[in-house]
Amino acid sequence: MSEPFKLTRIASLKTVDEFRAHLASLGLDIPTEDTLATTGSPLLQPVGGLTIHGKTIGNRWAIHPMEGWDGTTDGGVTDDMRRRWRRFGESGAKLIFGGEAMAVRPDGRANPNQLILQESNRDGLRELLGILRDAHQQHHGTTEDLVVGFQLTHSGRFCRPNDKKRFEPRVAFRHPLLDGRFRVDSDAQVLTDDEVRDLIRDYVRAARLAQEVGADFVDLKHCHGYLLHEFLGAHTRPGPYGGSFENRTRILREIVEGIRADGNPIDIAVRLSAFDFVPFRPDPARSQPGKPGPGIPEDYSAHLPYRFGFGIDPHHPETHDLTETFRFADLCVDLGIRLLNLTAGSPYYNPHIQRPAAYPPSDGYQPAHDPLIDVARQLDVVRRVKAHLAGRGAAVVGTAYSYLQEYLPHVAQAVVRRGWTDLVGLGRMTLSYPGILSDATRQGVLTPRLLCRTFSDCTTAPRNGLISGCYPLDDHYRVKPEAKRLKAIKKGSA
Repeated sequence: MSEPFKLTRIASLKTVDEFRAHLASLGLDIPTEDTLATTGSPLLQPVGGLTIHGKTIGNRWAIHPMEGWDGTTDGGVTDDMRRRWRRFGESGAKLIFGGEAMAVRPDGRANPNQLILQESNRDGLRELLGILRDAHQQHHGTTEDLVVGFQLTHSGRFCRPNDKKRFEPRVAFRHPLLDGRFRVDSDAQVLTDDEVRDLIRDYVRAARLAQEVGADFVDLKHCHGYLLHEFLGAHTRPGPYGGSFENRTRILREIVEGIRADGNPIDIAVRLSAFDFVPFRPDPARSQPGKPGPGIPEDYSAHLPYRFGFGIDPHHPETHDLTETFRFADLCVDLGIRLLNLTAGSPYYNPHIQRPAAYPPSDGYQPAHDPLIDVARQLDVVRRVKAHLAGRGAAVVGTAYSYLQEYLPHVAQAVVRRGWTDLVGLGRMTLSYPGILSDATRQGVLTPRLLCRTFSDCTTAPRNGLISGCYPLDDHYRVKPEAKRLKAIKKGSA
């Protein structure tokens, strides 16, 4: 058995040179600039050649959808949600990519408190937009270059619409390695073709409501193992929505066609898991009670070639193959979708490739290698997709930056200046430090105590039925009763 590697904490690297030396020791190419520009920063330049709802995105920062498991049980708005959207507006990011995941119908929710994009919530959705835009106007002077979208989703395999601890999955196909994890035990849980067509109509209705309450675009969520992403890997599904690439992307095409046939002019974007890996699990030989071992892949030897994912090498499913990723990106542009937000894998079954972290969530596993390897992989994939789309008038948003911590803006400057990505997208970091953009580009220094250290409490909490937030660093959550419950859960005493 190999000895576990010794993790070098980002906070222990005191200078850019030390950070670069560590990257070099890992053999990684992550461009990093020496200083943060407070004048002429590439991060403050507008995104040229692209307009969304007639607006040019005013800088190169985006905020990913950050759900809080904190809506009402009928899918409506709460004060915690209002606060989160206000902070998004205050952040200075000019692209709010989805706000948070919004279910297109009640049974498609990932939890009983997920926001639902339905008529009964019209006023609440309009209120959230108003709160965000007013905060942005107050702190940054104008909203003429602020672009805000709604993320439309059906949670598919991960549906828990009635009980935070009970899966009620609906899936695109039977999966030999995931079905047992998520309580799929019957072919009746596979959506029929007629049910898919009904779902498409739900997406069209949700997009119409988004346009009417004032969103600039809708994101048709194709990532993290949720339903539309799962359809991209439905190689074994028979009929018009599975098998060939044309069939596996039919649901996207028919949603877009339905939105346009409805006379809806809203712009459309896609958040895409550009590649996947097989599911991972803690190594049982190196796990202890309350302390999972490093992640290892599930045994897939009986399932080769592997036909249950997207952007994955079917003969070596621990590696990616971007052939269909490029093809999907081309299809999006052909459909008039010119804004792609690229991520990877799923937080449910291979979180290390999706959100690199030093500390795993309660249902995760320890890193088996330095998480910077996973950061570098995502940066490179975004670079390659952007290069593939060169000259087609599309923009891409990159992901996996939060793990960079002190050096996040140094890397962000470098990748934007080099043309590796059009926008730098932040998720977890904005929960603890929504002002990171302003500090980096106006002051040239960060506030270390606010930096996300990837403790994963924002994931561990909802995995255990609690609202999501940054419990270690945000006083709003630190004083909530859920904070004590989360601490007990992490200690294994609950």
